[in-house]
Order: sequence, then C-alpha cells, then structure tokens
Amino acid sequence: MDDLFALAEEHLKAARSSAHGRSAHRLLHEEPLRQTVIALTAGTALDEHNAPAAASLQVLRGRVRLTAGSGNVELGTGRLQPIPQERHGLLALEDAVVLLTTVNE
Repeated sequence: MDDLFALAEEHLKAARSSAHGRSAHRLLHEEPLRQTVIALTAGTALDEHNAPAAASLQVLRGRVRLTAGSGNVELGTGRLQPIPQERHGLLALEDAVVLLTTVNE
C-alpha cells in the first residue's frame, strides 16, 4: 500500500514546480472505486465539474474550499467531507493535498 504522507509531499513538490500549480496520482482504480491524491498550490482551483455517483474528500495537508451551489465548505488537515451530488469545485486556500475517493456508476 502507498504511504499517503510521502505521496502528499511528493505531489506538493511537483505542484509547486508545475505551471498549473497542481499534481495528481491515482492510487486505486478498481471499478467502481477510485482514489486519487491531488496536490494544489495556494490559489489554485479545480473548476466546477459534475459529481460522480458518490464521492468524499479528505484533506491530508493544508486548507481547501469545496464550492457548490448549496454552499461552500472550508476544510483543514484531517477533515473528511462528502461531496454533494451537484456541480462543485475546489480551491486551495493554502498549499494543500487531498485524497479524493469516488464511486462511479
């Protein structure tokens, strides 16, 4: 199994050197379950997109804002949040790494 904290550090370093301010690594892809580590530098956003059948976001490091029509939620290190079943986005309030878990139909 992968060391999440080592992956977080590795991808945060890659995000900091990327022109787009992000880096990602798919940990698990066993349909219908997927898990992805996503690193974002402060101010970097994942634009609004559709939600999968079910999803959660766990913050491994830093602070992010999960944005959605039903309301925004700020999350810090250690927080786990279900992703709403609506279009949503993600903004890094500071350098951050999250674990995205999705179930696709």
